[in-house]
Amino acid sequence: MEGQKSDFIEEQDGKEKKGQSLSRVLGPMHIWALGVGIVLVGEFMGWNFTIAKGGSLGAVIALWTVAIFYIMIVMMNTEMGSVMPEAGGQYTMAKYLLGPLAAFNIGLMLVFEYAMLEAADALVVGEILESLNPDIDPLPYIILSLLFLTYLNYRGAYATLTLNFIITAVAFVTLFILLFSTNFYDPQATLLNLKELTDGLPFGYLGIIAAMQFSVWFFLGIEGGALAAEECRSTSRSLPVGSMVGIATLLIGATTTWLVCSGLVPADELGISSYPLYDAARATGKLFVIVALFVGTVMACLASANGCINDASRAWFAMSRDTLIPGFFAKTHPKYNTPYRATVFLLPISLAFAFTGMLDQVVAFSIFSALVVYVLTIIMMFRFRKMYPLGTIERGYIAPIHPVPAVIASVLAFLTLLGMYLGYWINMVGGVIFYFLASIWFMKRRAKFIDKKNFLRAGAEKWPKPQV
Repeated sequence: MEGQKSDFIEEQDGKEKKGQSLSRVLGPMHIWALGVGIVLVGEFMGWNFTIAKGGSLGAVIALWTVAIFYIMIVMMNTEMGSVMPEAGGQYTMAKYLLGPLAAFNIGLMLVFEYAMLEAADALVVGEILESLNPDIDPLPYIILSLLFLTYLNYRGAYATLTLNFIITAVAFVTLFILLFSTNFYDPQATLLNLKELTDGLPFGYLGIIAAMQFSVWFFLGIEGGALAAEECRSTSRSLPVGSMVGIATLLIGATTTWLVCSGLVPADELGISSYPLYDAARATGKLFVIVALFVGTVMACLASANGCINDASRAWFAMSRDTLIPGFFAKTHPKYNTPYRATVFLLPISLAFAFTGMLDQVVAFSIFSALVVYVLTIIMMFRFRKMYPLGTIERGYIAPIHPVPAVIASVLAFLTLLGMYLGYWINMVGGVIFYFLASIWFMKRRAKFIDKKNFLRAGAEKWPKPQV
């Protein structure tokens, strides 16, 4: 009887694990599409608030400074993410390196980072549709778009991210249609007028620090590729290649975006625009360019929202599977093998934020959540190298000259948070209070439900005993 009971338990446990596992179908192209697809929308909206904070020159300095910061973050994320035994990205890293409370907070921050970004995408789609005709009601289009993207994610990651690859590529091409339409290569015929339209450093060097907050929008979400680690055919290849090519793509696109927009739109208008690249296209007066950038802006927003749905649902799914939140969301679809309950649950949350209509506030909260995750990522990198030195675990990628990247990222994270404090300290205080109250709820009401036996089982089966 005892033997039969033991066999039954093992069989049930195997079925449960099968019902809570994801299909390995993704390659480097999909990681690129996931990361760049989420982030590319940052070149079509949101980044231009850097102009209002630091002026045109401050914006481009902040852009390259924050690019260095993200290169460091991607290097650290890729090393840790390439060996994590399950989905969840930074959440899973925190689970194995910092413990349940930190994992809960990082998971929650990831969900809100992507839910807010998805809301910002919906806001921009609404505003650009209204720009065609004030009588257009954008609400049905926003709801239908997000419902369609949610349905795609419900059906499976492969089709979803393949679509993301296509629409991200289309959106990226429209950026260069705008660039070449300006004849930038011909000083005699170029439409770019950087000398008259830019405003330098109106707030001095402090403006550069203030601009760093919204420069994050050029890159925010590229680290989300680590959330799909469990679904990669070869994690050690797909994560490094997809992430590094992605960061290079974004840096080229971001610099091009700054150049074109600053040369076509006056700084005082650019700093408050909801769709700066579309405004730049209209400034050319060329119909085919205007149409291309209208399509590109909508495509970028859809690609971003699509990736956000994917990433947020994976983080929520991972938290549920580990019993940090109710296990209801850990169920995968019996046919499509997707975290369908988590995917559907998060849709109305994003829509609710979109209906507030406050683009800069939504963007600011998303950025704050991401910055706290980055700070904790730096801490985790130090701990990871201490717990598992080189040679103890086979890594798919090794971040070079450690701890230099972590130290550089620490300094730049501090400066970016300082820049955010200068303009959005109320949002920061609100964010701290929210996550503090969530932590209290977790410790008082949820921590007792954690299955401590299985919480770190996958890592324990795969990794040697940590050295500290």
